[in-house]
Amino acid sequence: MKVNSEKFRSIWRDKSSKEVKIIDQRYLPHSLKVIKLASLNDYCAAISDMKVRGAPLIGVTAAFAVADSMAKDPSDKNLQITCDLLSETRPTAVNLFWALNFFRDKLSKINDNRRAEEAHKLADSLAEEDIQKNKAIGQEGFRILADLSNKKNHEVVNVLTHCNAGWLATVDWGTALAPIFRANREGVKIHVWVDETRPRNQGGLTAWELAHEDIDHTIVVDNSGGYLMQRGLVDLVIVGSDRTTSAGDVCNKIGTYLKALAAKDNNIPFYAALPSSTIDWDVQNGLNDIPIENRSSREIDHISGLDSDGTLKTIRLYSEKVKSLNPAFDVTPSKFVTGIITEKGTFDPNEEILRKAFGKL
Repeated sequence: MKVNSEKFRSIWRDKSSKEVKIIDQRYLPHSLKVIKLASLNDYCAAISDMKVRGAPLIGVTAAFAVADSMAKDPSDKNLQITCDLLSETRPTAVNLFWALNFFRDKLSKINDNRRAEEAHKLADSLAEEDIQKNKAIGQEGFRILADLSNKKNHEVVNVLTHCNAGWLATVDWGTALAPIFRANREGVKIHVWVDETRPRNQGGLTAWELAHEDIDHTIVVDNSGGYLMQRGLVDLVIVGSDRTTSAGDVCNKIGTYLKALAAKDNNIPFYAALPSSTIDWDVQNGLNDIPIENRSSREIDHISGLDSDGTLKTIRLYSEKVKSLNPAFDVTPSKFVTGIITEKGTFDPNEEILRKAFGKL
């Protein structure tokens, strides 16, 4: 996608220096900062500290990490160490483990003297595959938005989204925002209600992306979704996913479940948009079996923003004596999900249907 007319991806390998670079998302939306990843520790910190975030992007970042690590030491031992260290960075996003298992399987069958070259090819291929899948998700979701637009006589379609599932959460295009980007380019009138998504305020990333695409949007506090739905101001909800079970339970940013409950009560469609690599075919019951990451209380009791001089500062919100709990994700049971938008189509959140669609019977 473009930022001030310049084309960007969230992660890329510089053509001249061959260095892997990322947008450090901790500084957005206030400033655009590009950094390079030069070591395995750099990659691990980028994932765990959320310099990169979003399940698809985490998976691709891990792929580049393995490739660069193999260039330094292509041994079986280093392959295992690399994958083990990366697997400890974030426990919920299944794309991370999918990418690591994919690389472990492929590279273990290749001789050491060819391993680095093949690892780089695989990482580049995985990045390009992510983009194509997201474009397909965008086209598939566009049909849903276009249909709604036709039913509303081409009046504005109001979409509510939670967290950031745009191009910053993938290599490019995004998942939940891809249909919105496509619809906007096809002339469908769109307005997006953007949940601020505490505690890390990732709605700011969504708003930043939408602004650069000239898409009308409004940031709202997380607890306003039900209010908007009760007043007929939301036509559908689209979210991303960090892990979706084979039975269609959707694990996404904390607060997603509450949006699904409100959507169900107000007869509003609730969709999850995700690539097939986000589906965990080994898990059926999301509530029982998906590990939920608990992050630092600092994310709750501190907040960052610009002061009156335009300087980025972090301040404490609560007393040091206050306890806090910071689960990063929750699980929306499949019964509250209207459909799952993927690169192969939109499917009911049903295990038999999903397995048949993706050849996992």
